[in-house]
Amino acid sequence: MTSTITCFGEILWDVLPTSRQPGGAPMNVAADLRNFGLNAQLISRVGSDDLGQELLNFLAEKQLPLDLVQIGQTHLTGIAKANLSDTNEVTYKIVQPVAWDYIFLEPMLLEAVRKSDVFVYGSLAARSPQTHETLLALLEVAPRKVFDVNLRAPHYERTTVEELLHQADIAKLNEHELIELSDWYGQESDLQKAMYQLCERYQLETLCVTLGEKGAALLDKADFIQQAGFPVEVEDTIGSGDAFLAAFLYKTLQGESPQKTLEFSCATGAYVATQRGATPLFSEATIQDFLKKTSLSV
Repeated sequence: MTSTITCFGEILWDVLPTSRQPGGAPMNVAADLRNFGLNAQLISRVGSDDLGQELLNFLAEKQLPLDLVQIGQTHLTGIAKANLSDTNEVTYKIVQPVAWDYIFLEPMLLEAVRKSDVFVYGSLAARSPQTHETLLALLEVAPRKVFDVNLRAPHYERTTVEELLHQADIAKLNEHELIELSDWYGQESDLQKAMYQLCERYQLETLCVTLGEKGAALLDKADFIQQAGFPVEVEDTIGSGDAFLAAFLYKTLQGESPQKTLEFSCATGAYVATQRGATPLFSEATIQDFLKKTSLSV
């Protein structure tokens, strides 16, 4: 049976210097999971405006169901202004408040999450009291919880991030976020030790850390492993980390080994970095072909 994964949080327009494109980490992850053939769905909220309708049209094109996306009358659809001056590290100015700051709890949301195999959430959605409250209620019924830390200053507080980490079974963050979290506790700067301490503090089943062009590291109850990055000519890195997470979940749910899962996830993130935009079309065959061409497959 195909696994069901529910992603929760922001959906918005990334406004680039010359264009705009659909974005938001939860939406990107859900779209990428659909690329792999999984039954992914998104809980979010848009405004009853033209931008909101365009996002709904985009979700439909990606074959993502619309019944869990609320349409609000009081706030506009979200936008984020992307800064691409550094192609390896895109930064955003995220407008607030917008529609996804007001995701209201409904019985159908609880039922959807309860029936899911995996529930994916991030810290940005918790910036507003309403969506934060809804997220906590959904976490109470989620069977397996994946926290995509995704810190976006100034939209998070330490207490909230810690609260969400305590809820997680699996957490994924980047190297800069690991350093920040480790600094909170005066912990180790060594990658492996820092990951071990974070896992122990929050009783995580698995912790993934993306290292940009250097690849990624994974720590679970059995082992610590690393995967070198795949050298590519970067178009932009928008959505690359989200593609990594989608690939990681895809292979984890298949029961693939951690080493092979990490390799495939790094390859997927690298492939998306060679494409324009956050949610290019690809498949497992696309990524396997990419792996062969890079000759780094193990």
